[in-house]
Amino acid sequence: MLAGMDLGGSKIEALLMDQEGDELLCIRQPTPTGDYDATLQAIHNLHHELESHADRQLKLGIGTPGSPSPETGLMRNANSTCLNGQPLQQDLEQLLERPVRMANDADCFTLSEAVDGAASDADIVFGVIIGTGTGGGICVHGQLLLGPNAITGEWGHNPLPWPRPEELPGPACYCGKHGCIETFLSGPGLAGEHLRRTGKTLMAPEIAALAAQGDAAAETTLQIYEDRLARGLASIINVLDPHAIVLGGGLSQLQRLYDNVSQRWQQYIFSDIFHTRL
Repeated sequence: MLAGMDLGGSKIEALLMDQEGDELLCIRQPTPTGDYDATLQAIHNLHHELESHADRQLKLGIGTPGSPSPETGLMRNANSTCLNGQPLQQDLEQLLERPVRMANDADCFTLSEAVDGAASDADIVFGVIIGTGTGGGICVHGQLLLGPNAITGEWGHNPLPWPRPEELPGPACYCGKHGCIETFLSGPGLAGEHLRRTGKTLMAPEIAALAAQGDAAAETTLQIYEDRLARGLASIINVLDPHAIVLGGGLSQLQRLYDNVSQRWQQYIFSDIFHTRL
């Protein structure tokens, strides 16, 4: 059996699979906010549940926000900032008393979609996480691209392309800069835009539901979001020219994105043809 876990900004999800890839057990719990020790304990508890169900000891594979530094092994670039500067892999192996394999969550997602998911027929794949944060990964011919700094695909911390005057300098980002793509395209980024425009605090599913009911303010918020996502992805297409872009994370459930964004990005792509699939 195989045990895997996704350590997200809002939830931790654990999965038990057999060797054929069939799901045997899936459990989740909220991520302890800003508490490293509580996060370790939550992972321990979920892993214990998986082992109890399997009735055997299990190694663990875990997808994390950010990644370990190739230089120090300490976590960096995680929007769950309590992880940064911590020896997460070593701490988990000590706590669980067994080996742990760890990789960036967006890389894991991209590899999965490129090998046997939505983009399994595509040679070049850009995988996008739009959830609590905004991350990415790149696969070419079914293989992850991994660079010397271990940051391949981190588009969320580039500035939003073709910014409007009202988008400058942009919201503050946890990385210390302003106007990062993540501050606009993450779930909190979408909610923040709606709050700035309407004074109402709503989550992305609530905004989408109101837009579907004909609420003009919610519809405007989503159209602004779609244009920003189109600009962000067009800049990737201009550099990478992928055959497919696959969306993951909570906002990927907004079905309107798949038609609207691929229409909007055409005005920003440096090409007379538009064959990249979303």
